[in-house]
Order: sequence, then C-alpha cells, then structure tokens
Amino acid sequence: MQDVGMQARRQSVPVQVGNVTVGGGAPIVVQSMTNTDTADIDSTVRQVAALANAGSEIVRITVDRDEAAAAVPKIKERLLKIGCEVPIVGDFHYIGHKLLADHPGCAEALDKYRINPGNVGFKDKKDKQFSSIVEMAIKHNKPVRIGANWGSLDQELLTHLMDENSKSNQPKEAREITREAMIQSALLSAARAEEIGLPRNKIILSAKVSSVQDLVLVYADLAKRSDYAIHLGLTEAGMGSKGIVASSAALGILLQQGIGDTIRVSLTPEPGGDRTLEVKVGQEILQTMGFRTFVPLVAACPGCGRTTSTTFQELAGSIQSFIRDSMPEWKKKYPGVEALNVAVMGCIVNGPGESKHADIGISLPGTGEAPAAPVFIDGKKAVTLRGPTVSQDFQKLVIDYIDRRYGVGGAGQTAAE
Repeated sequence: MQDVGMQARRQSVPVQVGNVTVGGGAPIVVQSMTNTDTADIDSTVRQVAALANAGSEIVRITVDRDEAAAAVPKIKERLLKIGCEVPIVGDFHYIGHKLLADHPGCAEALDKYRINPGNVGFKDKKDKQFSSIVEMAIKHNKPVRIGANWGSLDQELLTHLMDENSKSNQPKEAREITREAMIQSALLSAARAEEIGLPRNKIILSAKVSSVQDLVLVYADLAKRSDYAIHLGLTEAGMGSKGIVASSAALGILLQQGIGDTIRVSLTPEPGGDRTLEVKVGQEILQTMGFRTFVPLVAACPGCGRTTSTTFQELAGSIQSFIRDSMPEWKKKYPGVEALNVAVMGCIVNGPGESKHADIGISLPGTGEAPAAPVFIDGKKAVTLRGPTVSQDFQKLVIDYIDRRYGVGGAGQTAAE
C-alpha cells in the first residue's frame, strides 16, 4: 500500500527511541503500555513480549516505586534473551527524579523517559526535580517525552492563565484557557529541557485529553507552534466500541491533517480481556487510512437477507484470525505479505466483483443460490469450491497463494504470471 498521506505530514525533528525512529518523516509508530505491576518481572516480561509480538513498536511501563525501578534492568535483560528488542519507556510521576538517581541500572536500561509536567514537582521543587530527570536523560543519552495531561495539568500555570483571562476585556471560555494551559505546559517544559542541555532531537511532546473535539484543537495548535515530534493519544478513551470509535475519530482527523509521529490507542480492557487489542486498533487506524500496512486486509460484506447462512461470517472471521496469528512468522518468511488483499463475500450481488478486486477472494452462495463458491485469484476465476470443506479449502488456497507470490524465489509473482 502506498503511504498516501505522507506527503502532507508535518515535518518534525526526528527522535531515536532505541531502534525506532519517531518523527522526521519516518513511518508513524504504534505504541502501547503494560498494565502489569512492573515489580512483577514475569508478568511484565510476558505482557511486553505479547504487545511487541502484536505489533507494538514501543512499549511503556510504569515506574512508580523502588521495587519497580529495581525490576527494570531485569525485565530488559529477560526480553533481550528471548529476542524481544522493543524499546521500553519508563512512565514517571511524582518521584521520577529520585527513582532514576537511586537506580542507575533502571536509568540505563530504559530507552526513553516520560515526564508529566503537571506532577513532576510542585512549587519551588518543580524546576529542580524536572531538571534532575532531564540531566539524567542527558547523562544516559536518552530521549524524553514531555506529556501534559488534562487530568493532571499544571495547576499553577492554569491558575495564572485563568487569572489573566478574568482581567481581559473579552475573556475566553474556561475550556479554551485550559487547552492553552496544556499547550504552554508542554512547550515551556520543552524549552526548559533544551535550556538545561537536552537536544531538540531528544524531545517528544504530547498533550492528551479525553474529549475528541478538545484533543483535535489542542494538537492542531501544538503542531502549529513547534516542530517537536508529537505523540498522539486520546487519554481515558474508554472500553470496547466507545473507546475504539472515540480514538479512531480523534486520531483520524489529526493524522489526516498530517499531525502525529507516534500513536497509542488507550483502551480500557474488558475484565480478563486482551491488552493487545489496543495495538491492533492502532495498526488498523493507520492501515485503513493508507499510512502504513501491517497485516493483509480482509474485505467482508456486512450480511443481509440474502446471506442468512453464517458460513461467510465464520469464514471471514477464521481467515482474519488465521492471518493475524500467522503474521509474526509470515513477516520473516514472506516479505511484503502485509500488502495482500483477501475478500470473503456472502452472495452474488457484490461477491464476484469484490473478489475480482482482491488478490484472492471467494464469493459464497447466498440464500437460494446454487451451493457453489467461485474463487478469484488476481482478478480471474480460478476454481469453484463446493461441499462441507469450503472453509478449509479456501484457507489452503490462501496459503498456497501467499507461498507462491511472496515465498523465496517467488516474491512479487502472481498466479496470472
């Protein structure tokens, strides 16, 4: 897939985070965060590895106390032993300066530090503690994300701006002032970090809120006022479809405007749910918008009165799951396979046409249609499947097609060739 939106992307200063480049025209990076107790090394290693395996290119972990900080070097070591080289970001609040100073192994093992200017310190301690973290980043040659957040905004700055606004002849709405406080908090902190000595190419900014419209306005303004690399995310997006829709709407608008160098979809998992869902959603946002390709696309019709059989639904679901589960191995074995398009259609109305447009597609029989399922490969009818093993037969055809087109010695070839 062509990166159709790359030409219009805002040009930011590139930042190297471990083995991943953020900004500067590099592909938009998908990241995520663990929800394990970082002090629980086994659980954290398992979840980081699972997130990375699902496609998270950067993973953030909570570093909130001594036990967590002490565990970080061991977590990093364990991950490297199993071949997981995903960059690890330490999320610091309140006492990050102390934890980094007391645990030099943690400071060295992390690939990036995240600072929240709203709680890095208060009153006269704020600059000292912020400076301490920045100096530690300089010492260990680490980048820093300065992440302002609607829920933990710098209250001194906000109060100052609100007081100034109240004295104005044309006062603005409180919400607008709050957005301005978010932006100033990030920009002033970044300027201070540079003043201390942290290079511009070691700074990423974020300004997360939980309202879609506020998020769009905040990031659009932030992007106009700086060339720092930007991390996008709707904070506290929510659970299930609500969180997915809200994040997709907010990030979609900003990405289309060329804003954003790395994204996270912050979903609340269902009880016992899979944390990797947020990675999949992030990838699907970028892929459906044409910015990147991660996994082969499976087109499937929504179903109607013509498709009372559940066969096409089950086949679409099984093919999609099979493809995603196979991708870690396929990426190594079949270069370029993520660009594959598969169609699973439910009746004769759009089935043959959509299947012809895909690399490989199947048009299943709808209600009242003959029990036959034509398969189209590279736009041409290749075979007609019948009987109770249609699903298994089509899956085998998909595997054969991938092996023929993307396998060693056959990369780029199609069935028509």
